Amino acid sequence: MTHTGGNLLEEDLPRVLVLSSPDRYSVVDASSLQDTKTKDDASLAQLGHKSEFKRGFSMFETIAFAFSIMGVVASVSSSLEFPLVAGGHFGMVFGWLIPSLFVMTVAWSMAELTSSMPTSAGLYYFAAKLAPERHSALFSWITAWANITGQVFLVCSIDYTCVQMISTATYVGSDGSVELPPSAIYGILVAILLVHGVVCSAATRVLLAPPSLPSFVCKRNEATTRDAILLFENNTGWSNNGWGFLLAFTAPMWTLTGYDSAVHIAEEVSGASVVAPIAILASVRGTASLGLLLMIAASFATASIPALLASPLPMPMGQLFLDALGKNGMLAIWGFIICVQARFSCSLDNALPGSRKWKQMSPSTGTPVNSVWFVMGSSMLIGLLGFFEAAFASMAGASVTGLYTSYAIPIALRITSGKKQFVPGPFSLGRWATPIGTIATAWVLFICVILVFPGGAEPTAASMNYSVIIIMGVFAFASASWVFSARRWFHGPVKTIGSAAASEIEVEKL
Repeated sequence: MTHTGGNLLEEDLPRVLVLSSPDRYSVVDASSLQDTKTKDDASLAQLGHKSEFKRGFSMFETIAFAFSIMGVVASVSSSLEFPLVAGGHFGMVFGWLIPSLFVMTVAWSMAELTSSMPTSAGLYYFAAKLAPERHSALFSWITAWANITGQVFLVCSIDYTCVQMISTATYVGSDGSVELPPSAIYGILVAILLVHGVVCSAATRVLLAPPSLPSFVCKRNEATTRDAILLFENNTGWSNNGWGFLLAFTAPMWTLTGYDSAVHIAEEVSGASVVAPIAILASVRGTASLGLLLMIAASFATASIPALLASPLPMPMGQLFLDALGKNGMLAIWGFIICVQARFSCSLDNALPGSRKWKQMSPSTGTPVNSVWFVMGSSMLIGLLGFFEAAFASMAGASVTGLYTSYAIPIALRITSGKKQFVPGPFSLGRWATPIGTIATAWVLFICVILVFPGGAEPTAASMNYSVIIIMGVFAFASASWVFSARRWFHGPVKTIGSAAASEIEVEKL
């Protein structure tokens, strides 16, 4: 890996990566990343934590893990309906491209935080260290609850789309004679969650290679180049086309989540302060790029947006494959996508950074069994939303709002109250930290408002987007818990190693 340009910012810090421009990195003396285990443990000790995990993840494995968490192929297939409704061909292309550019600012900022504080405590640890001292525990509490909410709803929404894929395959395979009722869909969801719970409890880690990209082998070119890129169709019911188009952002925002997984496995990564930031940036950029290619291919293959939306299949992408590949070809590709969806939701189940209780490791399996089954049980309750028409929109909105709120809090603190005490790690944004962090925070505020709105202008009880009720409910519960209880016993991340012990660990300069 060879890059040129850029300089060390401070000679007394182990500096490896420097962002010399928003899209250019410099690697200084990369060959000196030897004996990283000692340095990783020393860095972790300085943060107040004792190393308790085997550092078995290489750079490639960490990037693959973060990339597979987002599951681009399955995610695009699951969320295609959003841009189809909100912009048609134009929504599929630019409704993906625009949010992806803004998400990169969030990824850059998170990469810098991770490099500075490579601990599996992750986001709520960042918030605690960067917030004003008197409010440190409160910011940590809010960040932790936001992240937990997002993680749980993300797991449930992914498994729910897996069930919808199975339902689509069943309908096509039976030539329309079998249509699964809501009760059957919920039963399959519970079964999938139970299987994932067992797998994640038994495995010490889940390593998933990036899924290959399925080909769109169309019978013929269904849309002209101009139409495939620029044809705008507003099927939302909202009279304002600009507002209708913004709702297309749900698809990429739901897909581009979970890359904080690289943070949560930082204590299992060799050279974490360098590798974890690279994994975040590479996985986000790779997912965004492949997702755009998939959306463009899907747009060219779509002859009629209204016809696709009128399909009896639960997922429009299933109809698109059926039109382009025929029944046998569709079922073959669809089976592959179902497997990918099931695998990457399984990896997400193991990524939840819950409270100290939920993060306790099982001595027999070496896995966080408590957190796994906390996610499974919560997801089963959330799965009851499947009886409503807007189930996926509600789950997606709640997961993205929760996760990105937990991303934005430490980023905002980094450029405000934590600006002076922040000590850069090997990856540094340098002078770009404030403008990039400002854009990232503003984007999260903007997108969180968009995602709580219903997809149509006149929602019914069945088609209502319930994400706003979910988020406000969690916020009310977390706030009440803090006021009446947690503020007296929650003091932020707990140190597992004292300063005296930490000082005994020698840190060699790179």
